[in-house]
Amino acid sequence: MTLLASVIESATATAIVWTFGFAVVTAVEIALPRERHSLGGRGAGLVFWAIWLAFSAVVYAAFRAMWSRLGIPPLVTLPTGLHWAGVASIIAAPILGAVVYDFFFYWCHRIQHRWLWKYHAVHHSIRELSSVNAYHHISEPVVQMLLITVPMSLIAQDAGPAVPAMMALLHLHLMFIHAPTRAHLGPLGRWVVDNRFHRIHHSLDTRHFDRNFGAFTTVWDRVFGTAWMPERGEWPATGIAEVDQPRTLRDWVMLPADYDAAVAQGRGTPVAETNVPARA
Repeated sequence: MTLLASVIESATATAIVWTFGFAVVTAVEIALPRERHSLGGRGAGLVFWAIWLAFSAVVYAAFRAMWSRLGIPPLVTLPTGLHWAGVASIIAAPILGAVVYDFFFYWCHRIQHRWLWKYHAVHHSIRELSSVNAYHHISEPVVQMLLITVPMSLIAQDAGPAVPAMMALLHLHLMFIHAPTRAHLGPLGRWVVDNRFHRIHHSLDTRHFDRNFGAFTTVWDRVFGTAWMPERGEWPATGIAEVDQPRTLRDWVMLPADYDAAVAQGRGTPVAETNVPARA
């Protein structure tokens, strides 16, 4: 398969999955709103995502071609298939795979906050946070490729059963964590990231800075001391003090430079330079 064909195939599949996810989670946001966001306000997010996903398809197709040519074998194989669990592996294997992925995502995310903040600030600048308005800077696919895909390519995972319904649920969960809805995961939210837990990560409250980095499970935040379990009704405002969320393509692409300019002029405090005290 040529690189172009690989890009087209990947982009088409991704567009179908993401369109389905956006539609389902946005419907939940409208049916059970925690905040009122207009449909028009989500328009810019859809444009940014369309460009981002297309660029992401190019980045990952190029990576797969390069990795295949290099022929670098995995260093270790994790028994994540859980074949011994029988029918239960249909649910357990994808969840275990997501937990492993989330370990690398957790550390990628912390690196972004420490050394790549002005780029990651695009994601945190969003004040009307939702499943659609949860976009990243155009550079994000390259960062995730280097910090997540490369190390994960050195670790083979024993493939479990691929069940489309389970894969769809995991993808919907990724979108749901940004949803401004009254719906949440209840007691399960102590172990699986939901919109309340992740909302803390996007908070404007300085007490919440550099907390709750995980995207699937709260386990890694608990292990590494960055967890902040939200109290009942705790739903902070989101965004950053230095700049507004992008409203145009120019804003989206140039926000890292705008952020630097805002900091130089003394507007706000760079999040990466904020010392966050441990919470008892």
